[in-house]
Amino acid sequence: MKFKLSFILFFSSFCAFAQTQKTYLLKADRVFDGEQIHQNWVVIIKNDKILYAGEDTKMPKVQIDSTLNLKGQTLLPGLIEGHSHLFLHPYNETEWNDQVLKESRAERLVRAVNHAKTTLMAGFTTTRDLGTEGAGFDDIGLKQSIEKGLTPGPRMICAGRAIVATGSYGPKSDNAELILPKGAEESDGEHLVSTVRSQIGHGIDVVKIYADYRWGLNKTAKPTFTVEEIKKVVEIAHRAGRPVAAHAATKEGMMSAIEGGVNTIEHGDAGDDEVFALMKEKGIALCPTIAAGDAIEQYNGWKEGSSPEPKKILEKHKSFAAALKAGVTICFGGDVGVFTHGDNAREMVMMVDYGMKPIDVLKSATSVNAKVFHQDEIGQLKAGLKADIISVSGDPTQDIKLMKKVNFVMKNGVIYKQEL
Repeated sequence: MKFKLSFILFFSSFCAFAQTQKTYLLKADRVFDGEQIHQNWVVIIKNDKILYAGEDTKMPKVQIDSTLNLKGQTLLPGLIEGHSHLFLHPYNETEWNDQVLKESRAERLVRAVNHAKTTLMAGFTTTRDLGTEGAGFDDIGLKQSIEKGLTPGPRMICAGRAIVATGSYGPKSDNAELILPKGAEESDGEHLVSTVRSQIGHGIDVVKIYADYRWGLNKTAKPTFTVEEIKKVVEIAHRAGRPVAAHAATKEGMMSAIEGGVNTIEHGDAGDDEVFALMKEKGIALCPTIAAGDAIEQYNGWKEGSSPEPKKILEKHKSFAAALKAGVTICFGGDVGVFTHGDNAREMVMMVDYGMKPIDVLKSATSVNAKVFHQDEIGQLKAGLKADIISVSGDPTQDIKLMKKVNFVMKNGVIYKQEL
């Protein structure tokens, strides 16, 4: 019955979006405003913006069209997924190579549309999608379709094709003479300037580069771009107001990305005290993607919780602890697509398991990500910001697992989900 009610509300509100917008009064037991938890707060929504968020005794006098009593629940800002791939699906369903080489662009786009819907319904009203992995700039088209109301989904921060050093990325064949389509755009040297400019011209919001990849002898991870190449990418991107996200798992790749001036480092598996001290000093954020690495180890046969833990899991525990100790800004982002879309909160649970406080994880997925990604209109429940609001039962600052079951989703003042 709950599913049917949610389903009806989802489609009726989506279809009614173009016809009317309302003033809502939202009441819940608790409100997490993106920074701290409050009691006896209410939130008032007018059209697509937050009109008021504060103490119930101080709320302004305004005509309310609808009051929603979310008893026993906590209101939060819409969540921001920091590292997704809407054009991928779990590797235990179909290997990455086969997704890129054997699935048609039409199939991949249909999957992405479904993934976008699932992401929104899980409470993630914004996603930073870091590469279509062989699907060109279809993420830009998906973003525009969502904005036009053609399909429900989160607001998207798009990286398009991503940029890799020539010869470093896949898919690859054992036949050295066979030229295969790539999961990202190859470039290097003086060509990087035109590559970055071309991608910006196609509408990307963030430049994604691979500072290292598994192209060393015996497929070991090794640095790709030189520091000077990364600096050139950053210079061109920043001139156009685009941040730069760098895939970097090795210490050498991370150091190159840091020296090159990137804005975020994705993964950071081999980060140590030296690396994280530099990141802290330069204000470079880490998006750790714990859940993706965990999922891959499970696909390879490891059973979660069993001993001994794989080497990569042990390294991740160590690097994440070092990043926390150094005070590095932590972006919430799970590399979802490697694992199931809609299960984004899996990363939240793992961040707590790895030593982060629940309230800090909630900040990471809301106000921190908004700041790092230069999204000034979201990430907090604050007057004047976009009306992106969700709710969960109970108090997630005490039990982060509650984030895996979102009851209420509003984006831009439109209710997409309400399970009573």
